[in-house]
Amino acid sequence: MRPVFLFSNMFKDYPNRKLNRIKGYDYSHDGFYFVTICVKNRANYFGRVMNQEMILNLFGKTVKNCWFDLPKHYGNCRLDELIIMPNHLHGIVEINNHVGTDFKSVPTNKKYSLSTIIQGFKIFSSRRINLLNPPILFRWHRSFYDHIIRDDESLYRIRKYIRENPLKWEFDRNKLENLYL
Repeated sequence: MRPVFLFSNMFKDYPNRKLNRIKGYDYSHDGFYFVTICVKNRANYFGRVMNQEMILNLFGKTVKNCWFDLPKHYGNCRLDELIIMPNHLHGIVEINNHVGTDFKSVPTNKKYSLSTIIQGFKIFSSRRINLLNPPILFRWHRSFYDHIIRDDESLYRIRKYIRENPLKWEFDRNKLENLYL
């Protein structure tokens, strides 16, 4: 007798979602990861770009503080380049599961994955923003984009992309006004 799946037709109208992570890859491995995290519905919460420079508002500063607090919560997390834009951020997270000096390295107590670190960041920052302004209900987009940085040349290019992001805001695909062009 075949098993009956009561909910099998429940999701038939939803398109297949693209998997965001590489199947079988351990995202707690040592390395550099480029991430992009967007605000739900691309709402501009974090400030504005003026004269090709990002000016953070209170919410943007809150997000920045939460980002830089991550290593306090996740022992294997190191932070590299970061830019907070009006409705998204780009950052580089280094996962380093060994602490110590060049002469003696010891494993960290816990190996947190990139997804766990980003989930924590989203929770911490959402709570703080919602405490600052209870009438709104701030939310991040459901997932995040990541790219495993595999060599120094790629790391250099991505750092440059992050630093120069405000210069390109007028044409950015995450800018709400550009969605319909």
